[in-house]
Formats: sequence, C-alpha cells, structure tokens
Amino acid sequence: MRNLRGNPWAVLVTLGLGFFMTLLDLTIVNIAIPDMMDRLGSSLDEALWVVSAYALVLAVTLITFGRLGDLRGPRTLFVAGVSLFTLASIACGLAGTPGLLIATRAVQGLGAAMMVPQTMVLIMAVFPADRRGTAMGVWGSVAGVATLSGPTLGGLIVSTIGWRWIFFINVPIGIAVIALTFLWVPDIRPARAHKFDVLGVLIVTAALFCLSFGLQEGERYDWNAGIVALITAGVALIGVFVLYQRRKQDDEPLVPFALFRDRNFTVMTTIVALISMALLGLVLPMNIYLQSVLGMSALQAGLTLAASPVVSMCTAPFAGRMSDRIGGKNVLLFGLVVYGCGIALVMMLAATDSHWYTFTAPMAVLGLGTGCLLAPMATEAMRNVPRQLAGAASGVNNTFRQVGSVLGASVVGAVLQSSLASNLHSEAAARAGELPAGSRAGFVDAFSHGEAPDAAALKELASDLPGQAAGTLGKLAGDVYDHGFVTTMGSSLVLPLCAIALAALLCTTAHNHMKKKAAVAEVAAPAGTEPEPSR
Repeated sequence: MRNLRGNPWAVLVTLGLGFFMTLLDLTIVNIAIPDMMDRLGSSLDEALWVVSAYALVLAVTLITFGRLGDLRGPRTLFVAGVSLFTLASIACGLAGTPGLLIATRAVQGLGAAMMVPQTMVLIMAVFPADRRGTAMGVWGSVAGVATLSGPTLGGLIVSTIGWRWIFFINVPIGIAVIALTFLWVPDIRPARAHKFDVLGVLIVTAALFCLSFGLQEGERYDWNAGIVALITAGVALIGVFVLYQRRKQDDEPLVPFALFRDRNFTVMTTIVALISMALLGLVLPMNIYLQSVLGMSALQAGLTLAASPVVSMCTAPFAGRMSDRIGGKNVLLFGLVVYGCGIALVMMLAATDSHWYTFTAPMAVLGLGTGCLLAPMATEAMRNVPRQLAGAASGVNNTFRQVGSVLGASVVGAVLQSSLASNLHSEAAARAGELPAGSRAGFVDAFSHGEAPDAAALKELASDLPGQAAGTLGKLAGDVYDHGFVTTMGSSLVLPLCAIALAALLCTTAHNHMKKKAAVAEVAAPAGTEPEPSR
C-alpha cells in the first residue's frame, strides 16, 4: 500500500473520509434529539446546545486553523484534528449527563475545525490544475452526501441501536483515516518559518463567537437586548479586525487581503454562504413537516429525504469533470437553477395529506442541483489562490460556509416561530365555528403560543364541551396545526429560494475557466509527458 503514497486519488479517499465525518456530525445529531432528551433527562434547551456547541466552535475557529495549516503543514493539522475528533466522539458516546455531552461536542467541533480547511489545501497540492475540477467533484459529493444524509443515517442508527452510536460510528472511521494519512498523504511543509498573528486570532475569534452565538441563539432568547448587543459587538469587532489586518498585510496577516483581489474567490466565497443558508433553510422546516404534520418516524423522514443525497453523490463527480471542460461557472449556474426549481416543487407539493412518494421527484431534483454546486464552487474559488495562501483561503471559505449555515438556520427558525404563531391563530379562528360559541375563544387562545396545545390542555377544553363536540376536538386541533404549519413552511421556503436566486445573480459576474484544447496542451508540454502534481 506504500506505493500509493502521494497518489492523488488515494489522498482524496483519505481526506474524503475525514471530511465526511465532520459534516455528517453537523446534521446527524438533530434526528437524535428526542431520544437524547429521554435517555439523559435533558431539557430541550440542553439538547439544542448539543447541536449548537459543535457548530459554534467549528464556525469560530476555522480561519485560525486554516492559517495554522499554512504555517505548520496541512497534514500535521489534519492528523491532529482527526485524532481529537475521534477521541471526542468516544467521550460523546460515553457521556452520562447533558453538560458533559455539550462539552465533548464542543471539543469535537475543535477537531473538525482543525481538519476541514486542510482538505482543500491538500487536494490543491496533489492534483494538477486540469484535474482539480474532477477531484473537487468527488469532494463536493462527500460534502453534499454528508450534509443531506445525516437525517437518514441518524434515523436508522437511533431506531436500531440507540443515539450513542451516532458518535461511536466515528471511531473506526477516524482510526482508518489516521492510518491512511500516514501511509498515503504527503507531508507538505512551508519552505521557511512563518509568524502567527496571535492578536488577529483573538480579535477574529471574539468577533465570530459574538456573531455566531447571537445568530444561533437569537430565536431561543427572543432576540432580546443581550442578543442584539452581542451581534452588534460582533459586527464592530469584524470592523476592528479588518482595520488591524489592513496594517498587517506586509507582515504575514491572518487573512491576506490579496485573496479578495481575485474576483472568483470573492464571488464564490459569498455564494458558498448563500448556498449554505439555502441548504439549512430547507432541511429544518422539511424535517419538522415530515414528522409533525405527516406523522413520519425519524427513520421514515430520513428515507423520504434520501433521494437527494443519493442523486447528489452520483452527480457531483460528473459535475466536477464538466467544470474542467466547460468551466465551473456554467455548471454552478445550472446547479443553482435546478436547486431553485427543487425548492419551488417542494413548496407546491407540500400539503397536509402528502405521501412519502410525493417528494421523491423534488428530492431528486434538489440532489441534482446540489451535486452541481459544491465542486465548481470550490474549484473556482481556489483556482488562482497562491500555494502559500491556500490554508488561509480554505479557512475563510469554510468560515463563510459555516456562518451561512448558522444564519440560514437562525433566520428560517425565527420566521417559522413568528409566522407559525400568526398562522395557527388564523386557522384556529377560522375553524372555531365548528365548536359551541362559549368554547371558541378558549380554543383560539390554546394556539396563542405558536404550537399545538398538549394533551392536558385539550382535555381541559373538552371537559366543557358536549359529547359530540368533545370527540372532534382532537381532530380539529390537529387540522389547525397541520394547515398552519404547511402555510408557514411555504412562507419560510421563500428565504432559501431568494438566497439561491441571489447566488445565481452573483454567479453571472464570475470569470469562466475552461480546459485548454489538447493541441494547446501539446505545445506547452513535450509529447509523452504528463504534468506532475505539486508536492
């Protein structure tokens, strides 16, 4: 197996396995929240922090570890990240209290942040420019499948062997990745010693923490003065960071401004944030809709969504190859249009009496779109980045991805909460006429908190009703919630649709790079030779 050392495809397999673990753990935990709450005796707030702690630490530290990869070597950071992530996964699976699980999830996020930026850097290092699109296609398929298959895989694991195994499953994968990294991945080192901008790290970490925490937790705290102050402080610290980095541009800055002189890097990094917003903005309401409105189990909901990751996985490698041939801009624009059509199909077909097969075609369309997004974005963003700045570029790009995810989930969550309260009130008022006059006001008030009344509240309402009306109360309450949520979901999906439309508009401003014709390549290189990957 040693003869595979430095082989680009062997390196890609190794990096893909590590990358898969980090993105899978962003979404797989969501489906296990009810089981966690029951087994650990946690509150909903504690259970949500199990999700938030990982995403928060990952978003906050990506830039730092991207730059550290430039300074200390990407393989070194990658192995350290995989090791920390694997050990933290064991600790997560063994956690006996909600507080311990939250803490170990934060450590998991730290390990993921060490890994993720290095994957793009090492792919750039081992693949020649004319094959990077294909490589990024495979890398993109891993990203899409990991993000979208979390609910499916999580539902299967939770339903069969329990929530702890969503963490234990990482252990054999992590051990395999560490072994394969030492066997196959070349140890790329900087040509000279570099400085590390400690003050820049402190400022950007504080800024990203304030922004990410504020956006992530804003809905939970009703966007109170403290949350507003935190977001304002984050924006102010970003301004301070930009001014400080401006002074550091000639002295090895944490974020080299030269990256943003390349139009494609700037455009694609903005697009990756918008697409991340759209992905999370779709998955969140869909999961609730499938389980709460259509009454599916976690496993059934995951399987209903499965067409998307399957089609994405099959499409992405071809999309990467096409990016090399006709240009990443064209493939990306096609993917954005297709993904937007998929969202529109979901909006049109979602109803209170839909079946699982109703969404097979929309999910397949979404998967086709997703498969055409991630590879060309990564390829075009990193195409012109100098080798010595690859880690910084990857860190910035992935930070925008994570902040976009946080923003998408928080904004759509806030819209769901506020819009659902209004729609439930309207539905309850419209249907209250089926009840005796004296019970109508109480029925409408039962939906005033933006959620369906629980069994105890319904029992209390039914106690004042005649027998026939009491018997239909439960069905009536279910109809109010189901119709109210479907209306709300339609409104909330406008946001990811707008994000995709804006991304498509931005995409038209990017430069398109196409593969040179064979004749031109032959003039540039002697016959019988192939370009060597940079090592």
